[in-house]
Amino acid sequence: MNVQWQKCQGDVYCSLARLNLSSIVETSGVYIIWHAGNPGRVVRVGQGVIAERLAAHRNDTQIMQFASRGDIFVTWAAVPDRQLDGVERHLAEEWNPLVGSRFPDVAPIAVNSPFAA
Repeated sequence: MNVQWQKCQGDVYCSLARLNLSSIVETSGVYIIWHAGNPGRVVRVGQGVIAERLAAHRNDTQIMQFASRGDIFVTWAAVPDRQLDGVERHLAEEWNPLVGSRFPDVAPIAVNSPFAA
């Protein structure tokens, strides 16, 4: 499945801390949060109403503690509701996030990488 991963103005990945959440229309989909650094790592993958979920994660010390390793970025993609669980499962298997250990028990639905050139 090919999804359109979102970036911020200037075609750059969005800073989780500085992202204007009100600029995200009521989008339901999947998201990936990661920290920059050498090496950078995926911190969290998830699904839901994007602005609501990202607002909650900004206040989550388990996620924000990784800012000490590098800036924390986010990207998201709209996904039809019936495919959310499968896409989240694929992202969790693909990126092995540092936070979160329970993901939907469904067959994964592969999507394109947000990090592909």
